[in-house]
Amino acid sequence: MVGENPESGFSAWWAAVQNRREVRRALKSPPANGFVSQPEPRTIGLFARGRQMIAGNFLFGGHLVEAPGVRLWDITVPDPGFAEAAHGFAWLDDLAAVGDGAARAKAQDWTWAWIADFGQGRRPGAPGWSPDLTGRRLIRWINHALLLLNGRERDDALAFYHSLSAQVHYLNRNWRKAAPGLPRFEALCGLIYAGFALIGMEDRVAPATEALAAECEREIDAAGGIPTRNPEELLEVFTLLIWAAGALGEAGRPVPEAHLAAIERIAPTLRLLRHADGGLARFHGGGRGLEGRLDQALADSGVKPGLPDGLAMGFARLSHGRTSVIVDASDPPSGAAGAVAHASTLAFELTSGRRPLIVNCGSGQPFGQDWHRAGRATASHSTLTLDGFSSSRFARGGREVLEARAHVEGLDLAANADGATLEARHNGWMGSHGLLHARRLSLSGDGRRLAGQDSLIAPDDPAIARLAAAIERSKSRGIGFAVRFHLHPEADAALDLGGTAVSIGLRSGEIWVFRHDGALDLSLEPSVYLEKGRLSPRATKQIVLAGILRENETRIGWTLAKAQDTPLAIRDLDRDDLPSPA
Repeated sequence: MVGENPESGFSAWWAAVQNRREVRRALKSPPANGFVSQPEPRTIGLFARGRQMIAGNFLFGGHLVEAPGVRLWDITVPDPGFAEAAHGFAWLDDLAAVGDGAARAKAQDWTWAWIADFGQGRRPGAPGWSPDLTGRRLIRWINHALLLLNGRERDDALAFYHSLSAQVHYLNRNWRKAAPGLPRFEALCGLIYAGFALIGMEDRVAPATEALAAECEREIDAAGGIPTRNPEELLEVFTLLIWAAGALGEAGRPVPEAHLAAIERIAPTLRLLRHADGGLARFHGGGRGLEGRLDQALADSGVKPGLPDGLAMGFARLSHGRTSVIVDASDPPSGAAGAVAHASTLAFELTSGRRPLIVNCGSGQPFGQDWHRAGRATASHSTLTLDGFSSSRFARGGREVLEARAHVEGLDLAANADGATLEARHNGWMGSHGLLHARRLSLSGDGRRLAGQDSLIAPDDPAIARLAAAIERSKSRGIGFAVRFHLHPEADAALDLGGTAVSIGLRSGEIWVFRHDGALDLSLEPSVYLEKGRLSPRATKQIVLAGILRENETRIGWTLAKAQDTPLAIRDLDRDDLPSPA
């Protein structure tokens, strides 16, 4: 690779050599004879994605490969992300969601092909043999053992158990090599899960349980958050911890206090991040989560319902009536945790009842590098943007971490029976333009009206001078800006009242009307909704209030309110907006 550090190249080569040695060592360990008890599946995927794979459409790691009739492991791998998704076996969840004969045949064929092609670790680099992928794969193989072993011959079952056992031995020696965060939680929970499930593996449980408790103390902060600030990743960690706690409890083993305390800290945070429709807020690379997954995890946790006071993992919630508003009210993640962070500071999402209305575009990672990078930009979020500048910028040299990060200051949250209000500002454009972005959001007590004010302010003489220089660079045209409100694809929007308002119809029958103070140009423009489980981005629209800044301060007022004839309560039972192959 051009520009590669020779030392780092040697380190990678040496790590691969050592890893293959570990795999060979694990394969020499005595295999388990079977399961202690018949495992029950704890994971389920997307029916639509399962049907796609059966038809030969593989959407892994941001790449769609169309290969009808081709075995998964015979596909030319487009990039490492595709390979990781394949070797992690999360796709077994999707085939299990289909559950018919064709799905079972694919699951079995590809699993035993993996055992034959990769299970011995003979290929260069030992693909698939990393601690996090091994933990993820163990959980899926055990969860779906009934699907995989149904109708197989004795020799196939022995090969399956031998491979499972080797992976447990490998993981027992190498879990520390997994990156902190979700990868290490996957490795340790996979080890605990397999230790209880397989005959003769129980001695692996105690050390893994102790290590998992230490990771809970290290990675889960006092407010129940994780460094990446990714809500869906937090749900994955939460679910793994609940599974591990359940396995320990079923075996009569005590669950460490640090483990239980982490579950108790995370549950209120996830409730704050839960929209009125049961889905997660979509920030920093996270999606809404599989339908019902969040509510099931919260129910399984046994933690009493309740919301934290103030922020949770850097997010604020305004909620009244049928309406939830979730705001990114903190700085983007830094360092390694910021590798997939979004420039979404002060962006919000709004859901009414069971219908998302205002959204962020979401993570473009499932659709390739270009969409991934575009989805991280401020313009892909429902907030104010400056033309050509995100509120946080990528590091120099093409690195994907956010280096120039917006800092939130002056945060104020207030809530009572009459409504809820958030006020905050960030300095993301102070260095480049001398500007602060201030945002005020007020949700009425009945949840029928959200009022907002966005301001761009040069607060002092040095900032005013920096703004003047930026305007001069624009040849006195001024600084272009826009306040964007991305709409969910199921929301039907049209300009109204002679182009001075936007009417938005939801499938529930609700009508919302967007108005503004008349100072800016109002338009409806194309947008996209980046949704996991689909083969391509979904087309949608965005409301755009656009203007030119030539002064030291500008303020934009707007409202989003239910039409007066919209009932207080609507019977909304139809949900046909779940992921499909479209």
